[in-house]
Parts: sequence; structure tokens; C-alpha cells
Amino acid sequence: MFRHQGTSRTLIHNLRIATVLSFVAGIVNVSGFLAFSQLTTNVTGHFAFFISDVADFEFWKGTIYVVYIFSFLTGAFCSSFLIERFRESKKLNVFVLPTLLEVVILISIGLCNLETLNTVANLVVCALLFAMGLQNSLVTQISDAVVRTTHLTGLFTDLGIELSQLFFKKYKAKHQALKATITLRLFIICFFFSGGLIGGFIYSRLEFNIHTLIIGAIILLISLFYDDFRYQIIRTTRRHQQRKKTTY
Repeated sequence: MFRHQGTSRTLIHNLRIATVLSFVAGIVNVSGFLAFSQLTTNVTGHFAFFISDVADFEFWKGTIYVVYIFSFLTGAFCSSFLIERFRESKKLNVFVLPTLLEVVILISIGLCNLETLNTVANLVVCALLFAMGLQNSLVTQISDAVVRTTHLTGLFTDLGIELSQLFFKKYKAKHQALKATITLRLFIICFFFSGGLIGGFIYSRLEFNIHTLIIGAIILLISLFYDDFRYQIIRTTRRHQQRKKTTY
């Protein structure tokens, strides 16, 4: 799911990466909000807060929201830069690099004490937004802009449009493709919601607090190892089959 691109990428590949990353985004979203009362997976709300502060002539107070927005942008830039920088390497799966960087950020924050983090809350929020920028850029590039996992506004818009198109005959030829994209969007929404629910339960009820982020990092690591393990098995199997054909 982290390797295939272009025509070789199927709905199954997108479903796999969408479920993993949207679930992690849900965990980050609820953990960041419960810990710091700030949105940590998207920047739409931060624009509103910034405009509100500017309207009240509290320009200095509003600058923090600009920093939040810039952090997400920087994460997206770094993810794309790493992918393009190492894309020519045949031995390296370039999509692993931004994912590992996200893992490092989540674990680094998750290992800290919440009281300590509250003294530098704005910096932590910036780090989480940076991580989500990394993730959103990564999944956008790998899926050719089909999958988005850190926010739901656009997803619900696209879902509404596609559901309406099922009722018109002129889209009948596209029904199969529409059903595939609708399924994908429903999976993203459900797993983002599930990640938020489970993350909130672990954060509050089990009192993991900010350590809940480590669970998100572990899920990412497991998905990377699974993807690489599966790729190596498929690669070995194909080599074995080719040798058999050559022998005969």
C-alpha cells in the first residue's frame, strides 16, 4: 500500500492506506484537542480563529494561528521534498521516509509528561500539525490525490456529490467507479471517527493522556513492516516462478 503508484494502484491499496492513516489521524486529532484544546490535524479552524483575532484588533494574539498554519504547510513541503529527492532510488521506498518522520514526532511527544508539554503547548501543537502535514502530503501523492486522511470537510462534500450522481442515468456508465470512490470515502470517515473514539477512550478512561500518541505511532510502524514484509514475499514468489519457467 506504500509502494504502488499510478496505474498499478488499485482500490484495495487505497483502502488499506486510508484505513491506517485516517485511524491514526483520528487518534492525533482527539489527543491534541483533549491535551491542548487546539485542532491538530487540519488548519481550517485556525483560519477562523486568526480572522476573529484580527477583527478584534488583537494582531499579536492571532499570529500563533499563522504559525500553526505554516507548520502544517511546512510538513506538507518536507514530505513532498523527501519523496522527490529520493524518488530515483530503486532500493528505497521513498514513502517510508515521511512516515518514519511522523512516527518519530508522535513518539517523542507521546513519551513526555503532559504537564511538561503544557509549558510549551504551542510548540507541541505546531509539531503535531507538522506531522499531519507530512501525512496528508504523503497520502495525496501516493494515491494521486484520491485519498485525504487528516480532515473530513472535503470528503463529505465529495461524498454528497457522488451519492447524488447515482440517481442520474447519465452517470450510469460510471456507477462502478462511483461506488468504489464512495466506499473509499466511507472507509476514511469511519476509521477517522473510530480512531477518535478509541483514542478518546484510551486518553480519558484509561488515563493514557498524551501517551495515546504512541499507539498511533505503533500502528504506523506495524503497517510499514507489514507492507515491506508482504512486498518481500510477493517479490520472492515472483522470482521463484520466473526461475521455474526458465528451467522448463
